[in-house]
Amino acid sequence: MSGRTSKTVVISGGTDGMGRATALARLARGDTVIVIGSSGEKGRALVEEAARAGAGERFRFLHADLSTVGEVRRVAKEIVAGHPVVDALILCANRPSPKRRETSDGLEFTFALYYLSRYLLGELLRPVMDAAPAPLIVNVSGVGNTVGSVRWDDLQLRRKYSMIKAQLQANRANDLLGVSFADRAAGKARYVLYHPGFTRSGDLSPLNPVMRGTIRLLARVKARPVETAIRPIVEWIDEPPSAPLTAVDRGKPVDLSLPTLDKHDAERLAKLTEELLRSPGVTRGR
Repeated sequence: MSGRTSKTVVISGGTDGMGRATALARLARGDTVIVIGSSGEKGRALVEEAARAGAGERFRFLHADLSTVGEVRRVAKEIVAGHPVVDALILCANRPSPKRRETSDGLEFTFALYYLSRYLLGELLRPVMDAAPAPLIVNVSGVGNTVGSVRWDDLQLRRKYSMIKAQLQANRANDLLGVSFADRAAGKARYVLYHPGFTRSGDLSPLNPVMRGTIRLLARVKARPVETAIRPIVEWIDEPPSAPLTAVDRGKPVDLSLPTLDKHDAERLAKLTEELLRSPGVTRGR
């Protein structure tokens, strides 16, 4: 740690898989780490692990359901109140939902958790990130994959829902989120869209036993170790890319002219998102 300045890192979805591994890696480098997660049990376990590593004073767990607007706003307010500078925001929160369900805001769960929470955290933490010398946002999603689309006429997937369709739409929405953030110069932060590929990571508990078993079996043979998948994230926090937007798919740069990274679509989604956040069913979360 000699010669380097410690940073403050916020990780959403940080009690499992890549988020958890990134938290521990950055604690080992001397950083202050704030993890947001929905499992109190996993959060407490991570608190204990940080303490055993001698990093308890530099670790904070915030228990929250990031699928609801009010909870995102609450934890963002707590972070801003307690940390005048945030150097990096790592967005990992996601949980597949085999059946369509709605949040208390009346939003489709995957859209709310996987996309909207990331949009809001980037917006709400902007003041404390702009106070950092070289702030960074890493959105861990599926950039480079061109399968799936944003359902402009049915963002909440009320018609013909499927878990795969919901995940793919949120992937494409996160692609556009990165484009919009960089194009609008929505803060000092450099934005990285990162697709780690198939990784031994994530919470499989929402899936049925057959699907869980299949994924775990495939992971033994095909998946990348978590330590390999997080390596670029850990390094970007120390040395953010110079470009406003960087996209990386399994170690390779992504062509920013891909149709899935269209600037007009990005602006369209940003406007729709703002309209959604102003709607009567959601504004109570403000």
